[in-house]
Parts: sequence; C-alpha cells; structure tokens
Amino acid sequence: MTLRQAPPLGEIGPATHWRIDALDLDAYLRRVGHRGPTTPDGTTLRDLHRAHIAAITFENLDVMLGRGVEVDLPRVQDKLVHAGRGGYCYEHGVLFGAVLQHLGYRVDRLLARTGDPAEQPRPRSHLVLRVDDGDQVWLADVGFGSGLLEPLPLVEGAPQRQGAWEYQLRRGADGAWRLRERTIDTWTTLLTFTEESQYPVDVEVANHNTATSAHSPFTRQCVVVHKDDRAIRRLIGRDYTEERPGATTRTRSLSDEEYGAVLNAEFGLALSPPEIQTLVATLAPPGGDRPTAPDLELRPPKGDNDA
Repeated sequence: MTLRQAPPLGEIGPATHWRIDALDLDAYLRRVGHRGPTTPDGTTLRDLHRAHIAAITFENLDVMLGRGVEVDLPRVQDKLVHAGRGGYCYEHGVLFGAVLQHLGYRVDRLLARTGDPAEQPRPRSHLVLRVDDGDQVWLADVGFGSGLLEPLPLVEGAPQRQGAWEYQLRRGADGAWRLRERTIDTWTTLLTFTEESQYPVDVEVANHNTATSAHSPFTRQCVVVHKDDRAIRRLIGRDYTEERPGATTRTRSLSDEEYGAVLNAEFGLALSPPEIQTLVATLAPPGGDRPTAPDLELRPPKGDNDA
C-alpha cells in the first residue's frame, strides 16, 4: 500500500479549495456585460457587483424542477454563465467569489444567518463574501435577491444609499455584524454574520439543507427575485409583486398561461415548454392556499426601531 504524501505547506490555498482554475472569466464578463477595467480595486468591485445583480437573477427553479442544486464552480458556471440561468445565494457567491479571486482580490466566503439571532435564531443559510482589495475590506453579497446592489465597506459607519434603498453595518453585543436596511423610519436586520472563513464543504452542507429540507422556503414553492435601483420584483409561487419604497406594493396572481412569459420578460429566464409545464404543476391553484415564506430573502420581518 502506497501512502499519498501531503502536499507541501502553502500549495493548498483558497484558490485550490474553490476551483477558480475552472473559471471562464471572459464568458463571465460577457454574461454580466462588463467592459470596463478589471483592476482589483473598489471601483471595479462596485461595477462588477452591480453588473452581476443586473444580469443574473435570483431563483430556485432547479429545486422545483427536481434537479437539485450543485455548488461546485464548474457546474455553477455552466448554469449561471453558459446556460443564462439564475440561482440562489450559494451559486451566486461561489461564482462571484471565484471571479474576484481570479482578478486578484483576497476573498473569504462567510456563512450568514438571515435576520437577527437575538430576535429569532435561524441557521447559517446564506453566503456572503468578505473582499479585501488591499486598501479596503468590503462586504459583497450578490445572492440575497432583495439585498445590496453594491458592496459596503466592512466598517461601522453612516447609512449608505443605493438607489432607493439605504443600508448600514452595525456590530452587535455578540461581536457579529448586522446588515440593516431602512424601511421608512424603521431599521430591519437582513443578515447577521461573523468573519470566520468557510470551506467548500461548509457551503455544500448548507446548500444541501436549503435544497432538500422540508423547512426550507426554497423547497416549497418557486422563488424568483430581481432588484434594481427603483424596485424589487418577486415571483413567489404564482404571485407576482412589484415593490417600490414609499409606494403601494402591486400584486397579481399569474395564470398558468402567463407563467413562462413573465419568467422570460420580467426575469430574463427562457425555460423550455416542458420546464414551464413542470413548474406550473407545482403551483397552488389560483386563489388557493400557498405556503408561507418566512425567510428574509423573501419577506423581511418587522424591523427594530433603533435608528
């Protein structure tokens, strides 16, 4: 029996763990429409973050199609880049982290809880990125659906506006970071996280729970979300909503015949007729009972009043 020798210290690092050698950077840049500089600085990070969110939709449709979700870079890239699909947080984070690391940023993958555990403990079911450009450390998050449009400096500071939305990072008494969003005169905690770096196996375990657990909001109904500077558009089950700060949220229930057209026209997801038929078969009848969606990526709970 021949024992395999461990590689010399330093040969296994974040790039090896996360398979960034498999990244097709040119294809990614075409997918998100980025034609600007790729120097690893704050400006490039902001431009790529915005371009990614504008181009790649948040969605869980492969779960509802019975295919499950894989979070290794080659398969994420095949789906989100080459096939023109979207994905949920782990897929977005794995892809964006690889892009940034390839460009020369120092990237740590962090698992976050939705909401504030001091109010309601939730599992670490969301992936965010800690990004160091050499001058500034940032929180990047392209996979929340209804969260950040741009990265935030990873410091406590004044609220920062992104389009019609306003965000702030605060540290709690437990030392964990809280990402908070202002809704009129109230602050809601979207995410809570620490800076403990994760390995691919950690993301694989979290993803397995999200994609298979009966308690996961992503195994109960179709979830598609897209956000821009002015509005959040959501398709939860067959209910299509458009939310704008300070305005009445508009909601309508889609018919079976409308479903595929809305996925394509509003979210840029061109699925085949058999795929649409499979998704429609998972929907509650129009006007029927629908599963609730407690996860913050779908519906933020009532926020606190600590401004």
